[in-house]
Amino acid sequence: MIIGIAGPYSADTEEQRQENLAALNNAAAHLLSIGHTPLIGINAALPVIRQSKTKTPYEDIMKISMAVIDCCEAILLIAESPGANRERDFVLSKGLPVYYNISEISPA
Repeated sequence: MIIGIAGPYSADTEEQRQENLAALNNAAAHLLSIGHTPLIGINAALPVIRQSKTKTPYEDIMKISMAVIDCCEAILLIAESPGANRERDFVLSKGLPVYYNISEISPA
């Protein structure tokens, strides 16, 4: 199953942002190890945003993240944040599964 992973990225310090990315990527690594295809919107968005001269980075990150989540068959919400909640609500609106704990997801 293609599973999006959502959680906080934004934080007060670069160290906290890196910890948030690590949490997302650790969850993705686990899903991959049990046979799923994990996708993380912020991982797709960050390289593009860093190269762009956007005046609306948050909005553009969310635009890319939502496009990534639109390709998913489910979402794992590892922690809440405004952006992660938008992704979750979008998946719910499509009638797709939302997981709140990685232990809820069976091997593929």
